[in-house]
Parts: sequence; structure tokens; C-alpha cells
Amino acid sequence: MKIGIKSILIFLLVFSFSKTNGQNIIEEYQKAQNDSIRIGKLDSDFLKYIETGYTLAKPENGKNISGVIIFLEDSGFENKNISAKQMYSQANKAGFAVLSVSTEIPLDFFFSNNSIIDAHKTIKNAFEKNYLPNKNVFLIGVGLSGHRALKYVEYIKKTQPKFSLNISGLIICDAPLDWVRQYNEGKRDRRINFEEGAVWEGTFSNYVLEKHLNGTPKSNLESYLDFSTYSYSDETDRHIQYFQEFPIRAYMEIAIEYWLEKKRKTTIDNNAPDMVGLIAQMKLAKNENAELKIIYPQDSKTEKKNTAATWISVDKDELMEWITIQCE
Repeated sequence: MKIGIKSILIFLLVFSFSKTNGQNIIEEYQKAQNDSIRIGKLDSDFLKYIETGYTLAKPENGKNISGVIIFLEDSGFENKNISAKQMYSQANKAGFAVLSVSTEIPLDFFFSNNSIIDAHKTIKNAFEKNYLPNKNVFLIGVGLSGHRALKYVEYIKKTQPKFSLNISGLIICDAPLDWVRQYNEGKRDRRINFEEGAVWEGTFSNYVLEKHLNGTPKSNLESYLDFSTYSYSDETDRHIQYFQEFPIRAYMEIAIEYWLEKKRKTTIDNNAPDMVGLIAQMKLAKNENAELKIIYPQDSKTEKKNTAATWISVDKDELMEWITIQCE
């Protein structure tokens, strides 16, 4: 996977504006470069680059913006704002803008700082161009975008750029954070060869992990621990320091029977252990505003279980109330 490659062609700027459901929707994306990145060993294992840019939903009728919610979700598989738009109604009522930011890398793991820098530049551009207030800023990450959100926060903490978000809280939903565990999950899915989707995901993720982290957890554990924003295997908890000052919520869904019957997965072959582990370490670091939110089977809103389904089942009204409280 070639991370951070700059196109020698001049990008065409795509800009659109519309109004829907009480929001002003603004889109600003650059045309994707005509190239692909390798995601596997087969001749067909390529994904095309995607549009980089942002989608912004602002409250309509001149309502003052009291805060900004940011999603780092890509313009390809995550359809620019597939998770963010589920918060539009609640955010609008509370006076919040919702910003979705994409890099050019499809299914971006943020292996390279170049991706994080590109995301940061896009955020800065969106804030300055649309006069967004740099206060009451919350990052929400669903699935892989939850990993991106924490990698972004860690990078900003380490580099202290001139433009820096005033972050008031973090919300992580069913996200892979522990890439040692995730690698072993993918390895097992490939070995048992039970469900096609799980085999593909395991093959893809393990290929890019081995390539960018220079080996496997067995051969290069430190590389995996450095990349993971939380890992059960990390005895030093090296990354928690970058998040411990923020109010944080982690969402997980209990779906043991589903994973067992549909994909023959065990209790550790999903992202729930990462959510529990993150909050456990935050509490050990004396963060009294770290909270694990569990979605039980009776509260689930979908038959299918995955990260998107977990986010669908999250009570957005209650979440928006929590966000508002953090601003007081």
C-alpha cells in the first residue's frame, strides 16, 4: 500500500452545497487520482484511490454553532458521511456542526503520518473556510475510523501543530485498536476458512499489517504495539497518556451467539475486548470520565452484527445529551 503518494496531476476541486433535513450540507472534495494501491498478493488485489476532502453539515436558519463533531470516515467505503449523518438531527438541535473528513487512501489505517497530516490540513481548511468555532470539539469514530480518531489525537499531542483542535471529548464505537489481537483474529479466520467475508477481511488486514509494520506480532511485536492505540499485550500502556485527559466513551455490542453461529468467532475475535480494555486503562490512569456503554441483545436495532450495526443501535439522543454536558 503506497501511503502518502502525491499525484503529479492537478486535482480538480469538487464543491457542492445543498440543504436537507434542517442542515446546510457543504461538500468539498478533490478528484481522486487515477491510480490504485495494492491490498493483497493476487493480481486483482487493488483498491482505487478515493476523493480527499470533507462534508460539513451546519445548522440552518443562521443558528449559532456552539460546537463541532468530527468523523474521520473515508469517501469510498464509508460513503463520505455514512456514520456522521446519523447524528445530523441531534447535532442540529443542539447547535453543533458535523464534519466528515476523508484522506485519499481507501480504508486508511493511518500507517503513515502523511495521511494524518492530510486529514489535519483538511480539518484546518474546513474550520477556516466555514468559520467554525474551535471549541466544544468532539471526535467520533466508528469501526476503523475510531482507530483513526485516536491516531489523530496522538499525533496532534506529539507534534503540537500551530492549528490545534480544542477537543472536549472522544467517542469510540466498536473500533479495532489492538492490532496484535486483530492480526491473530484475521489469522484464525483464514485458517478455519468458515465465512467468506471474514476470510477476505483477515487476508486484507493481515497483508497490510505485515507490509507496513514489517512483519507479524511474533516477529516484530514492538512495531504492532507502537501502532496500536491500545493493546492488551502492551505492559507499558504507552499510548494512554495521549487520551487520559479527555472525557471518553467506548461503545460495544454483546453479540456472542451471532458471531459464533455466523462466523465461528470466539469472544476475543471482535472489537469488544479493545473497547473494554481502553476504558479499563483510562480508569487506571485516573480518568473519572471514561465510560463503557454496552448494547445488549434486547437493545439492538439490527439483525446483522458489525461495527455499522453497533453504531445504528447507539442512542443518539442520549449521546448528544452527554456531549452537551461535557461542554458545560
